[in-house]
Amino acid sequence: MDWVYLFLAGLLEIGWVISLKCTSGFTRLLPMVFYASFGLGAAYFLSLALKSMPLGLTYAIWVGIGIAGSNVLGIVLFKEPYQFMRIFFILMILCGVVGLKFSSLR
Repeated sequence: MDWVYLFLAGLLEIGWVISLKCTSGFTRLLPMVFYASFGLGAAYFLSLALKSMPLGLTYAIWVGIGIAGSNVLGIVLFKEPYQFMRIFFILMILCGVVGLKFSSLR
């Protein structure tokens, strides 16, 4: 169940970052509500995962999910530049996350 909590925390982190961009410098109320909700949700599920998972591994995977997801959604939603090297390195991050998952198997 810890991995489910961690995955949910990562997805909520993506929503947190995307909603932060949509606040336009904290000048738009509805995106600010989403920002706070996603941030609290991400912290909550991360804290559940941290109850039994090692800190370094958990944080690295959480950040990896957030980095990869926010970059992909930045390209899709906000028309940020699509570059081969950018996608390549996002895939490298995902490979690192998968590697960390396999290294933690007991």
